[in-house]
Amino acid sequence: MLGILGNRTYRHLFFAQVIALLGTGLATVALGLLAFDLAGANAGAVLGTALAIKMVAYIGVAPIASAFAERLPRRAMLVSLDLVRAAVALMLPFVTEIWQVYTLIFVLQSASAGFTPTFQATIPDVLPKEADYTKALSLSRLAYDLESLLSPALAAALLTVVSFHSLFLGTVVGFVASAALVVSAVLPKAKLPPKRGIYERTTRGLRIYLATPRLRGLLAFNLAVASASAMVIVNTVVLVQGQLKLTQNATALALACFGAGSMLVALALPKLLDKLPERSVMLGGAALLVLGLFAGPLASAHFATLLPLWFCLGLGYSLVQTPSGRLVRRSSREEDRPALFAAQFALSHACWLITYPLAGWLGAKAGLSASFLALAVLATIATIASARFWAAADPAEVEHSHDDLDQNHPHVQQGRRHSHDFVIDDQHSRWPN
Repeated sequence: MLGILGNRTYRHLFFAQVIALLGTGLATVALGLLAFDLAGANAGAVLGTALAIKMVAYIGVAPIASAFAERLPRRAMLVSLDLVRAAVALMLPFVTEIWQVYTLIFVLQSASAGFTPTFQATIPDVLPKEADYTKALSLSRLAYDLESLLSPALAAALLTVVSFHSLFLGTVVGFVASAALVVSAVLPKAKLPPKRGIYERTTRGLRIYLATPRLRGLLAFNLAVASASAMVIVNTVVLVQGQLKLTQNATALALACFGAGSMLVALALPKLLDKLPERSVMLGGAALLVLGLFAGPLASAHFATLLPLWFCLGLGYSLVQTPSGRLVRRSSREEDRPALFAAQFALSHACWLITYPLAGWLGAKAGLSASFLALAVLATIATIASARFWAAADPAEVEHSHDDLDQNHPHVQQGRRHSHDFVIDDQHSRWPN
């Protein structure tokens, strides 16, 4: 897996991602503590609302940013957005009102909504071989998981000598360092799509996504992932410090267990995907998430059982989440890849827009057991839907006909009925039955 770090461009991008994630992880812990400091027992509701605002920014901004960014230099765009995020993080230690948290979170996440899909769409161009790209996905997942593991541990260590407000300064350092590493990398030029109107450019990724059966299945999987991760992210601080009456360090340890489970899967996934199809792996992960959520009301009653529960949810989370980039890459032409990654980014976060407020507000109003069970039911429905949308038989080459094209069209020179690697594009607007 580490062999792909021999590619200089990818190496710089990967370490830029790692450093930015470490800073973001410190901000995640600090944001939960800030919410608890401002709202006390209602911290879950405040944090759920803040994360819902984050999702609104992701959903609304990502497709628009992708439409305008497809003709902008990648490096300049990524560096500029990193610096915007650093500037916003610099302001977070000084907030004193809940509405200020909401405003800064919206600006910060709007910048991330432009940054992340552009970054994700760049990696397949840097590593065109699927085997290398699969390793990159696992390394990326490992980076996220190391952040989940190391950031809480680092936060716990820092909290012994500084206040939680100082953790936001680590976020600033992370974004500035990320910008410096991106500047030092030579990024491949994106293949320009044909000139299209703004509506066509903004909605193209969404239309390709929803017209592709495996991606409709991925959307349902995203909802199952969002159900479990929302419970972890929103309610860990409430479970540990509110219900179990433990310390901030215990909150950090619980989040670290979730990250450790996900990291273990990331290490094993390249070999696992050589033996099993993505659909089987992702269905197994989703089933684990469902079982974990149903077990939540009992397992969360004691810290000793909460930790292995969070570890198992981390396993399921990574089994579903990590292969998603392979599905997006396989389902698009090179010139449509940024738009499709933006669609995946927006639609997956639309799922979190549902589950974050549900986890926060239901936990605050009806209790954490009710929140566990509601999210378990939602994850069950999503898992069943994913199996129905994405058929087990999913060949790369699909036989189809082109009665809509003129017989002299270059695409039908080998006959109107033919087979090839099938994706939705200008010549293929619908998936064949």
